[in-house]
Amino acid sequence: MGMSAEDERAASPRDEEWPEAEKAEKLARGAALKWASGVFYRPEKLEGLGHYRRRETQRNNSIQSRLKSTVQSYLEGVSAGLEQLRSAAQEVQGVCQDLGAARWALLDSADHFQGLQQMRKLMEEHVQLALVVQVLPQIFSVHEVFSHILQLLHGQRLLEAHVELMMVEQLRDDILSQLHLRGLSSAQATVLSYFSGLQDLNESLAKQLWDIVGSSLRLVREDPVVFVTAVRIIEREEKIDDTLLLEATFLPPGRPKGWRQKFYQVLQDTITGARFHAPRMDAEGPGLAKHLAVLQKDIVSELRVVKDLMVQCVPAHYNILGVCTATYHQALTSHLQDILREDLDKQGLFLLLEWALRVYHSPEMMGHPDLLPEVDVSALDPLMSSELLDQTERRYVMKVKASVFEWMQRTLEVEFKEWFREEEPETDHQGFFQSALPAIVMQMLNENIQVASLISDSLQQKIYNMALEELEAFLGRLREALVQCGKEHQQDRAVPKYYISHLLAVLNNNLALSNSVSSLHPDTACREVPGSLQAALDRMQKKATQLLLEELLLDLQPLCLQLPSRKWLSGSQLVGSMCEVIDKYAKDFSRVRKPVFTLLLAESELLVANQYLRALLQRKMVCKSREERGQLCHRLLQDATQLRELFCGLGLDRGQQSLEAVFALRELICLKDPALLSLEVVGFITKYPDVSDEHISTLLDIRGDVSKEVRHVVLEMMAQHPQVLPEGYRPIFNTILVPVPELPFCLRKGKCA
Repeated sequence: MGMSAEDERAASPRDEEWPEAEKAEKLARGAALKWASGVFYRPEKLEGLGHYRRRETQRNNSIQSRLKSTVQSYLEGVSAGLEQLRSAAQEVQGVCQDLGAARWALLDSADHFQGLQQMRKLMEEHVQLALVVQVLPQIFSVHEVFSHILQLLHGQRLLEAHVELMMVEQLRDDILSQLHLRGLSSAQATVLSYFSGLQDLNESLAKQLWDIVGSSLRLVREDPVVFVTAVRIIEREEKIDDTLLLEATFLPPGRPKGWRQKFYQVLQDTITGARFHAPRMDAEGPGLAKHLAVLQKDIVSELRVVKDLMVQCVPAHYNILGVCTATYHQALTSHLQDILREDLDKQGLFLLLEWALRVYHSPEMMGHPDLLPEVDVSALDPLMSSELLDQTERRYVMKVKASVFEWMQRTLEVEFKEWFREEEPETDHQGFFQSALPAIVMQMLNENIQVASLISDSLQQKIYNMALEELEAFLGRLREALVQCGKEHQQDRAVPKYYISHLLAVLNNNLALSNSVSSLHPDTACREVPGSLQAALDRMQKKATQLLLEELLLDLQPLCLQLPSRKWLSGSQLVGSMCEVIDKYAKDFSRVRKPVFTLLLAESELLVANQYLRALLQRKMVCKSREERGQLCHRLLQDATQLRELFCGLGLDRGQQSLEAVFALRELICLKDPALLSLEVVGFITKYPDVSDEHISTLLDIRGDVSKEVRHVVLEMMAQHPQVLPEGYRPIFNTILVPVPELPFCLRKGKCA
């Protein structure tokens, strides 16, 4: 359905004024057309057109009625608002008229107000004079009150005296405050002069209060009322101070008094002065031990008094137990520092460390059951700082070190004298030679380490390190003493009489020390011996072994000088005599424990093999014929076999023996075809890489049948096969020096043979 021209003309102004309404109408028409096209798209649906028209008509009527009612309610509200605005405007106009009338009335009364101002001033002066009249009796009686207060103080009636003192102070302070407000500073001096007696009374009262506080530990047990009275007075003054500081308008002279802070200071000074400013005590162990025991007893006793009695006499916010505990703790810290400035001995340093680290925190002192749990020093700084503790521990270690050195030196001197006695060293239950030296040394070191463990792990570790250093140094001095003993023995083999026995005892002692060192370590899981100390032990063992082998060598040398010789070659009992000497020494060696005994056997066997080869190579015997060479090979076989069997019988395995070199050398001499020597020599130097060209040349000379060509081939072969000593190889030939062959003298035109 379309719109008429009149409708369009009528709608255009409205559309221009309400563009939203036009847009809404277009949307509504579009929606209606869409709905109608969806419902009536089939002809048979047109039969229901009347039904739809009635339904939409009813709905439109309903919407219009609701719109009318809503608009009607809005219109009624607007009407009521307009009425109220109209009424308010009338009331405002009336108020403005009344204010104007009041303004004119005030302007008319301004002259009368000036008269009232003068009356106000007079009234204020009258009130002030009335107040002055009221306090005049109090002002005139001030000096009388001073006398009464003084009598009360002399009579120990402190609370009454303090009440009257506060009243007089209040009177003075009120007068001074009024003068201050009016700027009359010149008059304040007069008032202060009039009330000058207050200062003396305050000082007298304060002196009695601080005397009471200084005797508080005794008073809370004997007469707590006196102490409580002092605390009450201090708290009164503290409240007055707080009030004046909060107002912050005028602060009277002498304020704030700060008596609570003074209370703490006097209490702390009393504690410090009574216990920690004593005359200088004995720096030695007994005097210091007694002093520390007295401190321990008195501190525990006084803290129990504070905890059980004094706490009940003061307000909770005083935290009096915590203050006293911290005071004792700080005073002890300073006191211990003063003691440590003295030249304390070893015992004194130990007592101080033990007391500070063990006793102080133990149930016998600050951990006493009667003090727990209120007293807790764990939250305070350590009694000794880490720097001071480390310094003290080092001082203690140095004292112990000096003592250990002195004891070890005495032990060494006694041991040195024992070596020259006319009797054998003592033996253990197994018959091994020994002395008391290892037991004395280890007991001394172990006791010091165990004592240090009572103090702290750090001190124990320091003592352990010191013990190892001193033991290492002691082994060095013991070795020097052993060398000195050996020199004296070289001058006279009869001194010491039991030289060999004492050397064997030294070896057993060294082994005992080596086995015991690991037990010194504080940590049972760590038993490793430091390398430097193990080296010192090894040097000691090596020196004693060397001196024993020198003795063996001295007895073997006369026999070795007979090697080689025609008499020996023909079948003398030379090696049999050597075996007797070796067997005699082996019996002596059996008085040492097995590890060292085996070492001595091995070193003795090496010495015998070395001396046998040395004699054979240095005093070479040239075989003149095949029969003589065969005779030499037979003698070498018999001697080497006899010696080998001897050492095997003594307990030295063949694999550990160096005599195998004699058998190998014999094979070179017994070789029938000299042309094969180059191969045999290569095998020989492979097995014994310390063999030199000179040694091989000497062996070739001993054979007596080696030509220059063969010798050249052998030496050339050696040059082509240089040898390197393998790790763990025991050298045999490198200490054997063979004589340099003499060069033939040649004429200028002659031919050298």
